Amino acid sequence: MTTATTPPPLQVQSSIARDNSDRPKTASAPVRTPVSRRHHRPPTIDPLSDRATEALIRKVFLPHEPGDHKGRDTPARIDELLPPLTSRNDVDLQLYAFLAIVLREFVQAWYSKITPDETFVAEIVHVIAHCTRALEQRIRAVDLENLLLNEIPEVLNKHIDIYRSTHRDHLAQTVQVNGREAYHALWPLPFLSPAPIPGDPISTAKQLNKEAAYRQLLVQAVLTVLLPTEDLQNPCLTALVSQIFSELIIGNVITNKASQPWLLYEAICIVGRNASDKKGGHKRTKSARGSKWHVKDQGKWDVHGLFVSIIQLVMLFMSTIRCVFNLVKLSLSVPARAAASSDRIRSPASTAKGGLAKDDVVEIRKTPVLSFSAWRLIGNVIELPIRMPWLNGLLSLMHRGVIHGPGRIAKLDGVLDRLLSHQIQLCLSASQLPSILRTLRGSLFPHNAPGTSSMFPPSSDAELRALRRRAATALWTMIPPSVGRMYFGGGLWAAMGMAADVGHDEAMVDELEGLLEVVGDRYCNKHLMYSIVELILVRLMPELQERGVEDLLQERLG
Repeated sequence: MTTATTPPPLQVQSSIARDNSDRPKTASAPVRTPVSRRHHRPPTIDPLSDRATEALIRKVFLPHEPGDHKGRDTPARIDELLPPLTSRNDVDLQLYAFLAIVLREFVQAWYSKITPDETFVAEIVHVIAHCTRALEQRIRAVDLENLLLNEIPEVLNKHIDIYRSTHRDHLAQTVQVNGREAYHALWPLPFLSPAPIPGDPISTAKQLNKEAAYRQLLVQAVLTVLLPTEDLQNPCLTALVSQIFSELIIGNVITNKASQPWLLYEAICIVGRNASDKKGGHKRTKSARGSKWHVKDQGKWDVHGLFVSIIQLVMLFMSTIRCVFNLVKLSLSVPARAAASSDRIRSPASTAKGGLAKDDVVEIRKTPVLSFSAWRLIGNVIELPIRMPWLNGLLSLMHRGVIHGPGRIAKLDGVLDRLLSHQIQLCLSASQLPSILRTLRGSLFPHNAPGTSSMFPPSSDAELRALRRRAATALWTMIPPSVGRMYFGGGLWAAMGMAADVGHDEAMVDELEGLLEVVGDRYCNKHLMYSIVELILVRLMPELQERGVEDLLQERLG
């Protein structure tokens, strides 16, 4: 009888281990590795999104509202907790975001150190809400297309004409002229006198003090017209609100930043870079399509291609006729721009002079769209009457023909005039305002906080001239080369590319640089900015042209 002997367990394990060691390593059991937690992070919230905007508003204006609503009822909406600023909730959301940033950075930063009371901020919000609602009612009564495309461009035309007449090089060759003093003499604004002299801090400080006092006076007049009587009787609130509007908005944004020549040049450079990037993308797409159909383009001309071209031309002609018919039909259904009883509106004759309390009032009529000053402004900026007088005369002849000629299709309330006015009204719709405010907030306050600017002013005149040169080069890249060479003196041969070289293009950039000189003086730009602000305020509040601030306060408070 034989008995089976079992091998020792140790030998079995060693043989198994040896067999496993002979197997390839790829057959081994997979080893679990810890998954990185970085992949499970929640996505970053866009600071300009509605969710982040609501969180910002609740944190500043509603700090006692619960932030976590899990297991609770739906939280009340912001428009139910805060007073409305306008008649649109989407516009209120963006405006409250601006207010939250401004009050958090410039009011709560010092007020919270004095007292933890938060009713003061709520009272400021109520005062601003009174102003915005009153402004909205007045904006609805203003002809915006006439203001934006006719009256404001007229002020810009005046600035360009006066600047070029007082800063031309030929004046320095004949007589010694101070450009700033000559400009101020032709466009006198009392609060911008005396004209600051470089190297004289006394005259500069005197002018800045007058300017600050005028801003306070201007905002005080606006608050006197817009605020209810009970809010006007609170001097602490009105003083703080007037300081916010006069210094942070008018003083800091409009006059100190928008009037800086280097900032305007930087804006042109940014627009030029964006346009170049888009143009490069279109060129790459076009080249890819061209390479795809390159073999097809090498084919010989045939009858079939001619037949297809004729069909395409016929279809294009029919589409054009249909489009014209639809446009005429649409223009007939659009309501009239002006009734016979509302053709005239009151307008201050001295708006351009900077006066607020003026008695001389003129009457202006509604203007056809093609007679707006915006079209004349374009020609004035590029010096069309000087460089191509024949083209300027031809355009003037065509303008007179469509307005006063046979058919008068572009006259006031004509077919073309109604159609153009309707398209302008669509562009000025309030539905475009939220996206504009969101973009503006992202530019001024990145990440919903005052950020550090990446643009710095030039430290010398040479750097400013170099920046202006870059802005002119950016403009040259946005202009079609053939059009630019023909317009700026290259002639037909240069437009066809037969006489184009690097030196010739540099001469064209020199011409563009000369056109940019009209915004090259900050002091002169202030005349322009303040005149535009005054024009807008007088159109919104005609009371400012009839009575001064003291008379308005006496009338409101008794």
